[in-house]
Amino acid sequence: MAKIGNIDVGEFPLLLAPMEDVSDPPFRALCKEQGADVVYTEFISSEGLIRDAAKSVMKLDIYEKERPVGIQIFGANLESMLQSVEIVEKSGPDIIDINFGCPVKKVVSKGAGAGILKDIPLMVSLTEAMVKHTKLPITVKTRLGWDADSIKIVEVAERLQDVGASAISIHGRTRVQMYKGDANWAPIAEVKNNPRMHIPIFGNGDVDTPERAVEMRDKYGLDGAMIGRASIGYPWFFKEIKHFFKTGEHLAPPTMEERLDAARRHLQMAIDWKGEKLGVFETRRHYTNYFKGIPHFKEYRQKMVTSDDAADVFAAFDEVEKEFSGYQFV
Repeated sequence: MAKIGNIDVGEFPLLLAPMEDVSDPPFRALCKEQGADVVYTEFISSEGLIRDAAKSVMKLDIYEKERPVGIQIFGANLESMLQSVEIVEKSGPDIIDINFGCPVKKVVSKGAGAGILKDIPLMVSLTEAMVKHTKLPITVKTRLGWDADSIKIVEVAERLQDVGASAISIHGRTRVQMYKGDANWAPIAEVKNNPRMHIPIFGNGDVDTPERAVEMRDKYGLDGAMIGRASIGYPWFFKEIKHFFKTGEHLAPPTMEERLDAARRHLQMAIDWKGEKLGVFETRRHYTNYFKGIPHFKEYRQKMVTSDDAADVFAAFDEVEKEFSGYQFV
């Protein structure tokens, strides 16, 4: 049974990865309903928080039905990170996660996210200071290293554990790889199999089928799987993995009715949370997967992803219901 601090997160928990403009409260709610054991917010800039930037502060919104929920922050300045911990605590999360893995240039160029993989002592000292600054569990999300020549994740994980990290999620790529090539889980298994390690080690990267989740659990021996891109527009993925764990069989895919219900609820929750303009815009990326595999669907998808008016998107859902109500997904 895996524990993050004193929080029991179950046997081989499935974690929703923090994803920019994806892991917001509406989507987290849908993933939680479908079996996600732990959910994380989008990553939040520590500098944005201490400046009271509206976009950063809005991301602090969490709800009881999400628990356990972690708020993820990123930055490279100690004072800013400690101040942001104090701000985050007021939102009442169960976990605070530090992003040491985002490969995006605008984050890395500031020495934050995966940029800190060039300065492991800073990575360790920031973690230690944050652990000492709060009673909440501090977890870390990171990558294997900056590039193929600097993979020292076994040593890095040990040092993070030694300064008090409660769990570590490791993406099986380097920063230089970005999201290209295949994720390499072998170094993550080395971390887990290090006899000095006793905190949970979660794997991340390319968990895109139930079989891959089983492989991460049984072949690589990890404590849980953090799932990102495979869940976008497909919150049912968590439920499908759990069904496969129990039965060894694939769960029937969600019906058209279930997909339309989720898409409508998702859009409405997004509008309620962030207003019509942003709500419509930020749910667009999900529609391809909500309705993936339907032939001759381009016309309807175009309406969903180009309209700025919520009424038009809801009307497109109604058209899909009328045109494809009997469609069988395989």
